[in-house]
Amino acid sequence: MFCYIGLGSNLGDRALNIQLAIEKIKQIQNTKITKISSIIETLPVGGPAQGKFLNAAIEIQTNISCRELLKNLQTIESELGRLRTVKNGPRTIDLDILFCEDLQIREKDLIVPHPRIKEREFVLTPLREIAPGIVKKLFDEDSQDN
Repeated sequence: MFCYIGLGSNLGDRALNIQLAIEKIKQIQNTKITKISSIIETLPVGGPAQGKFLNAAIEIQTNISCRELLKNLQTIESELGRLRTVKNGPRTIDLDILFCEDLQIREKDLIVPHPRIKEREFVLTPLREIAPGIVKKLFDEDSQDN
């Protein structure tokens, strides 16, 4: 299945953090990165005062479950020094599952598609670069609901 992951960093060497995360994602068993967006700099949204982010998105092809993918991404975040002390606080790396094909998952710690994706231009801009059809479909569904 094809999945899309958002990457963000605003602590330390932000570009290196994103590159290291991408390298670690390449090592996830039965998973292959198929597209990588440009990296953009963005202002933080929500949370305490903090520095600017670098953000990107990737497309992967995998045959592991979303639950297993989440577990792998959280391990990578920990390996790269992510601490979860302040909600929406600064972080060395943030890895979010944005979409996994047409799956709809609503669990306490895993919601796919990402629940706030439409409010986050820092996710939409890189995602639009590698998957414009998915972003268009996301907003077309909104216009059909109204």
